[in-house]
Amino acid sequence: MSDATEAAPARADCVADSAGGLTFHISDWARPQPGSHDDWSGALVLVRRGAETSDGEVRLPLGPTGNGRLQAALPSTVALPEGRWDVHVAYGDAEPQRLVPGLNDLRSLVDRRPGPSTSPLSVRIPYATKHGNLSLRSWRRVPHAEAGEIRLEGGTMAVRGRLYRVEYPSDWLADAVVEARCRRDPSVMRTAPLESDGPEFSFTLPYAELAESWGGGADVWDLWLRPADEGAVPARLARILDDVADKKEIFTYPPREVSAPHGTAHARPYYTGDNDLVVRIEAPA
Repeated sequence: MSDATEAAPARADCVADSAGGLTFHISDWARPQPGSHDDWSGALVLVRRGAETSDGEVRLPLGPTGNGRLQAALPSTVALPEGRWDVHVAYGDAEPQRLVPGLNDLRSLVDRRPGPSTSPLSVRIPYATKHGNLSLRSWRRVPHAEAGEIRLEGGTMAVRGRLYRVEYPSDWLADAVVEARCRRDPSVMRTAPLESDGPEFSFTLPYAELAESWGGGADVWDLWLRPADEGAVPARLARILDDVADKKEIFTYPPREVSAPHGTAHARPYYTGDNDLVVRIEAPA
């Protein structure tokens, strides 16, 4: 074995299933002697960034496949808290080693339509970090409002989407509203009516209403669906049901001018680092 091969980082190929599970196939060159104690004690180790509690690490046993490679499964039933998880491989007592991405088969995540259920929606998307390592972005939500098409029409944004993880979506959406919550002052909220057809919903949000309280600087408004039933849990509006881990730089929307009490402002929707949908009101650049 050459020095270059010995120095090569371990690689993992990832295969996603439509339920939200992932299977990792580990490259051979980082593997101990097949059948040795270290080989059989191997584990895939997921470490959540910034975690200070016991749920910040998940270990998945490695087992042999038919072609002799090792693999680990992360089924959708494993409760993986939301966040970014760095992926390692560990054998025996050796220090866990970061993995780099191999080939990803994420076709089942494209235009994913989870079936009816009231259990938390699990979404895991593998991606390459800026340093070239393998990490996972994980979401776990119930209920979930998936944002779809966004159209900018004059001084409004028109959004279509679909509600998941409630027992009766049409009942939940009846008389529900979209609620914009101002981060600067959580007591400031604006609402707009929803139209619904089964689990599908749509709404039009006027930028002018968000700009009424703008006093300069930047205001960010988080978007939620709030049901008429005060005892039901609101649903955060986000876009997570595909194979794109970070939407912010992929799905971009131009700013629109809007009149505000303190002058002309710019309004623009965008996806946050968590792929949640927000609207930003700020001074023109």
